[in-house]
Amino acid sequence: MSEKELGHDAEKGHGKSSVEVGTVGVLVEDGVVYDNEHEVFRKDDDAIDYRTVGMKRALFVMFKVVFSLGILSLPSTLFSLGALGGALSVIGWGLLNTYCAILIGNFRHNHTTCHSIVDMGMILGGKVLKETCGVLFLLGWILAVGASILGVSTGLNALSSHATCTVWWSFITYIVVALGASLPKFHSLGWITWIGSASIFTAVFIIVIAVTTRDRPAAAPQSGPYELGYFVIGSPSFISGMVASLNIFNSSAGANSFIPLMAEMKRPKDFNKAVIIVMSFSGACYIAFSLVIYRWCGQWVTSPSLASAGPVIEKVCYGIALPGLLAIALLCLHVASKYLFVRILRKSPHLQAKSAIHWITWFSCTFGLGTLSFIMAEAIPVFNYLLALNASVCFAPLAIMIPGACWLYDHKSYRKGSMGQKVFYWSHYSLLLFGAFFLVGGTYATIQSIITSNQTNGIGKPFDCANDA
Repeated sequence: MSEKELGHDAEKGHGKSSVEVGTVGVLVEDGVVYDNEHEVFRKDDDAIDYRTVGMKRALFVMFKVVFSLGILSLPSTLFSLGALGGALSVIGWGLLNTYCAILIGNFRHNHTTCHSIVDMGMILGGKVLKETCGVLFLLGWILAVGASILGVSTGLNALSSHATCTVWWSFITYIVVALGASLPKFHSLGWITWIGSASIFTAVFIIVIAVTTRDRPAAAPQSGPYELGYFVIGSPSFISGMVASLNIFNSSAGANSFIPLMAEMKRPKDFNKAVIIVMSFSGACYIAFSLVIYRWCGQWVTSPSLASAGPVIEKVCYGIALPGLLAIALLCLHVASKYLFVRILRKSPHLQAKSAIHWITWFSCTFGLGTLSFIMAEAIPVFNYLLALNASVCFAPLAIMIPGACWLYDHKSYRKGSMGQKVFYWSHYSLLLFGAFFLVGGTYATIQSIITSNQTNGIGKPFDCANDA
């Protein structure tokens, strides 16, 4: 019996029915077919039901992951690449990240035991690749949470006029984020992502309008001649161009976090549709908002971009955006914690049981990884560099190389197929080479940028309040 037939039969009746299809246990509930044998989370009356995320909620969660941090860093990257170069880069990276997200989504359709991209690493390369992916996945999302904590603490500084040390704002943010991320299911975060998406979108929209009403950028000299620094085509050095490209890549590279969300979707087959909708809308917003801010601010654009229209508008925008900044932080922490939690309890009856071990493990993951994120935020207190380092070290392998390897694994027959299939097969090796280039070159460029910035301007010492004036 096919899945379509099962769904049709379920619609005739009411409630739940358990059906066997070959060796696969299938549960049909309200017309939705659940693979209860191979999926990570089972549908069981006596267990916590994690598979409750519908299409609309998945769209908001994905949009929140992709949109928030990217729009805060993108306008400043256009100064290196220029308006045209930056716009083309946003489009190019968006298309590549969308394609790679679909590749891992299709791989997960074919291998439903995968809860995260780390499980895909096990299938592709055994324990060595699995553990490598695990380290990169955790580090990547710890850095993302750290960048989010840094963004929130910057906002709190602006709202309070630097009433206290930034380290304390970061610590308070960490506690709030860890508590929020401890909600057990993606479904539980739905209302938070709705509010967060609306707040960050509104705040950025206000900045876009505000910068066009000023005679000159807020950060530029307010009297006398000045250089705007607006270029249609930029002429960056290798290092500055690479860091800018990494920030643009990072803005839509969060698709590797969508696989744990996919494991909690009611209908995983809606995954690709959700990815295309989210990436298309967020990409359009990136181009429109970033180009306007860069056109009016030029080299004087700030990072994060919410301070680009002066102190008054900065306070207004951070006040509106604060829920969104907190939402992305707790969402990223939830993604990392959920991976570690499943990794620890996957073969245990406590994975979905309402037991003390279940909850102790879960809270240990959220607060433990949250602590590491807080430390990273204070160790590298520069927003753009933190995102660039995350993109090169973690997301280049996870968001480019692994998706390419997933396609090659599932299409081995193309290697000996028709000429078109052979070309298509070997072309996917370019994803492995491209990812390796950004892993090595991007990491080098980011480290050099951090060293140069520290020597010329000083980026602040870890856990230091000296620059909080």
